[in-house]
Amino acid sequence: MDENNNIKLLKSHQSIPQVYIIGVGPGDPDLLTVKGQRIIATAEVILYADSLIPDRILQHTRPDAEIVKTSHQTLEQIVATIVDRVQAGLTIARLHSGDLTLYSAITEQIQALKSANIAVELVPGISAFQAAAAKLQVELTVPELVQTIILTRPTGRASAVPTAEDLASLAAHQSSLCLYLAARHVAIAQAKLLQHYPPETLVAICFRVGWEDEQIWVVPLTEMSVVTARESLIRTTMYIISPALAQIHSQKRDVPMSYRSQLYHPQHHHLFRPSV
Repeated sequence: MDENNNIKLLKSHQSIPQVYIIGVGPGDPDLLTVKGQRIIATAEVILYADSLIPDRILQHTRPDAEIVKTSHQTLEQIVATIVDRVQAGLTIARLHSGDLTLYSAITEQIQALKSANIAVELVPGISAFQAAAAKLQVELTVPELVQTIILTRPTGRASAVPTAEDLASLAAHQSSLCLYLAARHVAIAQAKLLQHYPPETLVAICFRVGWEDEQIWVVPLTEMSVVTARESLIRTTMYIISPALAQIHSQKRDVPMSYRSQLYHPQHHHLFRPSV
């Protein structure tokens, strides 16, 4: 292959970032990365999606920082603000909830900023599914039970899901499935999931994970829609559907799971623990 045709990634030291796009996690300031927290504490301008990020994320900003809420703004307005502040020589932190790789709408922002010759750096964050699993004290990849995690969403007004990624076809894998942005479509989602998951499969319904009013319900798949409606959940809710959630019932009954990783088994030997 001709090396000249390869895409070469720019080294971070080749350009000094003027804008930092930061994943601030699900809402708990303690789950910010150290790097993200440092940038937020020193940035002169902070733009954040206030409908998805609690104000307490901003508790350590500098006193003179300009705080710009963006939930009511269009992409063009957000980019115009950033360009104006960069031209004034200011450092900008653009905050997104969760992690930037998931449903963050950063692609068009990055393209617009690069078109304006503005240097950008991305700082990853914790996703809601990771925070929820930690609260549930479960591993979503249990040996011999489930080894795959699928992160997906149903089709909504803002984004269409490709036909090949229809929820029913993904459910056929019976993996640990983390379903975002689905509360308004939960009845349809439940019907598609039940095409492949057993009815008794547990679902964790996770509302505002990482926020001060966080709530999590663990119910059979057949009750997923009923509980959502009963609790009037319409947004900031994600669902974890997984055979691995059976660990929760085992813990409550003090019954050990029958699945064990070989990694720490005394009969499993490897480079750092050779057979004697």
